[in-house]
Amino acid sequence: MRRLLAGSRKDYLLLAVVGALTVGLWWLPTGFEERLPADALQVKARVVAVDNAHVRQYGLVREGEQRVTAEALSGPLAGEKIVADNILVGKLEMDKLFAPGDTALLVLSLRGGKVVSAVAQDHWRLGLQGLLLAIFALALIAYAGMTGVKAMVSFIFTALLLWKVLVPLTLAGVDPMLSVLGVTAALMAAIIFLVGGTNRRAMAAYLGSLGGVAVTCLLSLATAPGFALPGAVKPFAETLLYTGYAHLDLGRMFLATICLGASGAIMDVAMDVAASQGEVVAHHPEIGRMGLCLSGLRVGRVVVGTMATTLLLAYCGGSLALLMVVMAQGVPLTNVATMPHVAAEIANTLVGSFGLVTAAPLTAVAGSLLLAKRQ
Repeated sequence: MRRLLAGSRKDYLLLAVVGALTVGLWWLPTGFEERLPADALQVKARVVAVDNAHVRQYGLVREGEQRVTAEALSGPLAGEKIVADNILVGKLEMDKLFAPGDTALLVLSLRGGKVVSAVAQDHWRLGLQGLLLAIFALALIAYAGMTGVKAMVSFIFTALLLWKVLVPLTLAGVDPMLSVLGVTAALMAAIIFLVGGTNRRAMAAYLGSLGGVAVTCLLSLATAPGFALPGAVKPFAETLLYTGYAHLDLGRMFLATICLGASGAIMDVAMDVAASQGEVVAHHPEIGRMGLCLSGLRVGRVVVGTMATTLLLAYCGGSLALLMVVMAQGVPLTNVATMPHVAAEIANTLVGSFGLVTAAPLTAVAGSLLLAKRQ
C-alpha cells in the first residue's frame, strides 16, 4: 500500500508539472504575434444581410465580391453593425458564401477607434469545436476516471507544444528533423508517463517509442533520394516560400512530417506491448525475462498487423479525392503510384510502418528487462 501511495503521489506530481507546463505554453509568445497590424481586431459577428450583386457564377466556380452586413457579438464594438467584404477567388476549397443568420469571424482594421476596413474571414466554428471538445473530455473522464483527466491534459499539452514550440522553431530555421525529434521525445514522455504512470511499464513503452521513431527518421533520410519527392508536395508548402520563408528546406520538412505522423501509432504499439507485459507479470510473477519477452513479441505481432493498416487507411482517407480523380480519367496504376502526391502517401505509410515493426520488439525487450524478475 505504501508503494502504491508513493506511486500515486508521483503520478499526481507529474500531472501537476505537465499541467503547469501546459498553462505556461498557453501564455508563451511565439514571436510571430507582432506580424499582425497593431490596429487589427478579430470579432465574432452575426450576419444580418448580404449583397450578392457582384458575385458571378461560372459553372461550379464563383468569383467576385459579396458584401456582408453583420452585427458584432464580441469585442469593444459589440452591438454595432459592420459592413465587411467577402472576396471570392474561384477556388471551392477556399471560397465561402454567407447567409443571414450565419455567424462569422470578422477581421477589422481600426483607425481612431473606427472601422476603416472589414473582411469576413470565415464562418465562426469555435463554438462547435469547443462543444465537441468538452463532450469528448467528459466522456473520456466518465469512462477512464483519473486516467481520462491525464489523457486530456496530455492532449492539450501536445497541441500547445506543436503550435507554440515546433512550428516557431521550424519557421526560425531550426532543422525540421531535429525539431521534430526533440518535440516528439518531450510529448511522448508526457503522454506515456501521464497515462501509463511513472513506473517501469511506462519506461519500457517510452524506450520502445523512441526506438521506433528513431528508425522511422533514419529510414526516411535513407529513402529520400530514391523517392525523389519535392518538399512542396505537401499542401501550402509552396505558399510558405512566397510569404518570406524561401530559406526553409521543404525536403527536410517533408521527411520530418513522416516521423511526426508515425509517432502516434508507434507510441500506441509500444504502450500496448508494455501494458500486456505488465498484465502477464501481475498474474504470473514467476515468469522469466525470456518468457516475458516472447509474450511481448507475440502481442506485438498482432498489434503491428492492425496498426500498419491503420496508417494506410489514415493516409488514403486524406487522398481519396485524388484517387477518384485519377481513376475517373483512366490513369494506369503505374502512373498513379509514381505521382508525387500519391508517392508521398506511400512513403508515409511504408516508412511509418517500419517504425511500428521496430517499436514492438524493442518494447518487448525493454519490458522483459524492466518488468521481469531475475530467475
